[in-house]
Order: sequence, then C-alpha cells, then structure tokens
Amino acid sequence: MKRHVWIPLALVALLFSRSVFFVLDEAEQAILVQFGEPRGDVIVKPGLKVKLPYQDVRRFDKRLLVWDGGVTQIPTLGREFILVDTTARWRIAVPLQFLRSVRDENGARTRLDDIIDSVVRDMISSTELEEIIRSRDWSVNLASLDADSVAGLDDADLRQRPKLGRELLEQEILQRARRLMPELGIELHDVRIKRVTYIDSVRRQVENRMIAERQSIAERFRSEGQGRSQEILGDMERELRRIGSEAQRRAEEIRGEADAEATRIYGQAFGEDPEFYGFFRTLEQYRSLGSNVTLMLRADSDFFRYIERVMPQE
Repeated sequence: MKRHVWIPLALVALLFSRSVFFVLDEAEQAILVQFGEPRGDVIVKPGLKVKLPYQDVRRFDKRLLVWDGGVTQIPTLGREFILVDTTARWRIAVPLQFLRSVRDENGARTRLDDIIDSVVRDMISSTELEEIIRSRDWSVNLASLDADSVAGLDDADLRQRPKLGRELLEQEILQRARRLMPELGIELHDVRIKRVTYIDSVRRQVENRMIAERQSIAERFRSEGQGRSQEILGDMERELRRIGSEAQRRAEEIRGEADAEATRIYGQAFGEDPEFYGFFRTLEQYRSLGSNVTLMLRADSDFFRYIERVMPQE
C-alpha cells in the first residue's frame, strides 16, 4: 500500500522540480517571463537555477552570432551595377531590450536584414567602383613588374591610392549600422563585404579597361626600354670613337717615330758616304721610272751623270 502511495508522490515531485528548477549553460543568458512580462534581472551566471512554476525561461546566446545577407544588385556612383554579398557578426548585448524589441534571433536577423542591407546600398551607391574593389593601402611596385605579367594603368593611375578603400568603406557601414543597434539590444561587432561580382555588362567594361591598362603599361615599358637602348648605343658609340681616336693618335705617333728613325738612318748613311748615298738614291729614281717613260732633259743634266760615267765615250 505504501509503495502505491510513493509512486504518485514521486511523479508529482518530478513534475514540480521540472517546473521550478532549470539549468543555465555557460554560453547562455536568461530572462524569466511571467504572463508575458519580464521579471527580475538577467541571469548570466551558469548553473542550477530556480523559478516559479508559472514563469517561463527565455534563453539568449552570449556568443558572437553570424548574419549573412543575401546577394544584392546595387549600382555604384559611376552607375556600374555590381552584386554585393555582405556578412556581419553580432551579439545580444542587452537581453531585456532585445526581448522587447525583436523577441528572438529570427526577429533580430530580420531587422538586421533591413538595417544592414539599407546601409550597404546607400554606401555602395555613393562610392566609385575602384573605391569598393581596392584597399586603401593598395599600391604597385613598378620595379617588380615585367611586361609579360602586368599591364594596366598609366603611371598616375598606378600610383593613385583610393580615397576611401574597402576597409574604410566597411568601417563606415559598421558605424552607420551601429547607430540603430542600441534600440534593439544588439551589439554589432563588424560588417564585411564577402564578395563583389560584376554583372555581364560591367564585366566587359572591366575587361576592356584591364586590356587598355595592360597595353598602357606595356607601352611604357617599351618606351623605357627604347630609351635605355639608345642610351647604351650612345655610350657604345662614344667609346668606339674614343678607342678609334686613341688608336689613330697612337698610329700617328708610331709613323712619326718611324719617319724620324728613317730620316736619322738616311742622314747617318749620307754623312758616312755622300757619294754612295747619292748614287743609291739615283738608282731608286731610275727604277721608279718604269719601261715606258719619256723624259725631256738636257744632255748635261745631273740625272744622267752616273750613266755618263759608265757609258763608253765615242
């Protein structure tokens, strides 16, 4: 009989304990709700907790949560239509305000859809495409580029840094969206643009611009190469002229030295035997006349004095 009495009592105690006790996880925070109205402070300390049987427990995550927006087609300031995919991280900062404004995470994501998408659309539509694509610290090291792997903007475009850039654009989106978060009890941690995709017409424009940019860079490299080539050729021609001039000067010096030596030898020979030197020079002149030369000279000319000596007198 006693056993039959204890069983119902145990069941009643179990049901009573489940309606009075609850366990709060470390990653959770909770608010007790009584007849649709919050009661007491936010419960943040994990462990076994007690509540009244007619109270409900609303649990909220304390961790960072992820929001992913849909891919949206937005026109830029230059009227290029792009597809933008955005993501954000947020957490429930004020559970009581969160409960009263959006009630749960699904309601929060719906409000985030409206707020972040609106801010992103406003920012993208008032920004040039280059500012959305490039980073503020974007730069090109021209010395590391070659004509086969680069081609792009002219020098002014290559060295021009974005005024805003992707990072500052995301920060501005975050600051604008944060202004609307306190009334929702949400703390927006960051907002990121995951991906920017061109529609077909914009893709063709970008491709054409990339081709023009590459051609511009290639032309600049060719121009620099031609200038360097002309500089090298000029240096080479100057060096060749210097070498030729030096060689010619040295050759003239050698000729002068040879002529001086020959003159010295002739002078020495003439000084030792003037008669033989005169005879030798006259024979050289005879040899140089050739076989078909006619000379009109006087019979007593010195040119024939050696011939007259060797020819018999008639």
